[in-house]
Amino acid sequence: MTKNTSIMAQNSETIEILNDLILINNDRIAGYEKARDEANELENDLRSLFNKLADESRQHVLDLKAHVSRLGGEPATGTMLSGKLYRVWMDVRATFTSDNRRAVLENAEMGEDAAKKAYEEALRSDDLSADVRQLILSQQTAILAAHDSIKLERDRQRDVSKYPLTT
Repeated sequence: MTKNTSIMAQNSETIEILNDLILINNDRIAGYEKARDEANELENDLRSLFNKLADESRQHVLDLKAHVSRLGGEPATGTMLSGKLYRVWMDVRATFTSDNRRAVLENAEMGEDAAKKAYEEALRSDDLSADVRQLILSQQTAILAAHDSIKLERDRQRDVSKYPLTT
């Protein structure tokens, strides 16, 4: 294999990884927009959190697309096929009463678990350049913080009598 062929193969692998992360972030955007739109007026704190996390994913997508383009690839659009499963956590909202924040947060946490897994998988690649690896690590840190914020808010619901626990 020539050096150019090797670089092209490495770029192809990196582009595929970055495009997968673009799709996961597109799924996060869709899920959080849906959650924000369905949160009732008394849930301004959740609406604000969901807005922030959707905005964070929009920035992730912009950064990932820039790297894909720089590597000569075509940035992905849309969502992943598995993204339909990922967004299910926001569809759960309809099956619970509008007061059950904990159920929404538990399902949002499952969605964040899927995002965490995607980033962990991406970082297993040996084909990532230092700058791409740094970008993914930086975004992974934000994903982990989002997960922890949702988990913390979910745990708070255990003590709030207004929001009944599901059984």
